[in-house]
Amino acid sequence: MAIFPTRVLLATDGSPNATLAAQSAIELCERTGSELHVVHVGEYVPTFLAYTEEEPIELRRIAEQLLEEQVESIRAAGGRIAGAHLRLGRPAEQIIDLSEELGVGVVVVGSRGQSALRRAVLGSVSEDVVRYAHCPVFVVRMEEGTRPA
Repeated sequence: MAIFPTRVLLATDGSPNATLAAQSAIELCERTGSELHVVHVGEYVPTFLAYTEEEPIELRRIAEQLLEEQVESIRAAGGRIAGAHLRLGRPAEQIIDLSEELGVGVVVVGSRGQSALRRAVLGSVSEDVVRYAHCPVFVVRMEEGTRPA
């Protein structure tokens, strides 16, 4: 097994913590010569009562736009992207599945710093990725004392 990963998967949602995670992923790839892959997951969980035919189409359009913006931002910051991946579904599941498909050596995610109550009710994508990913997960947080916008 290599000491450094050959592929890094950055999961982004466009949040301030995701921006910090992107900066960390860029630096990690530069220092280790690893490929950078970027994924954004449009969270789509159809429900019996709220499902409409247009929902998945609109969600995909919004998710594609966010991914394109993130890719442009990463390239502007000097990152070289080997692959940009759009997924729809439950974020943690999709991130883990893609990391296995790509055979990445590390997943980089931002931590939103949710309140204890919100985290208990909704769960945390980064916590689930840490818990179930096949490889190490690098969780990037904002400096202590700062909160995401």
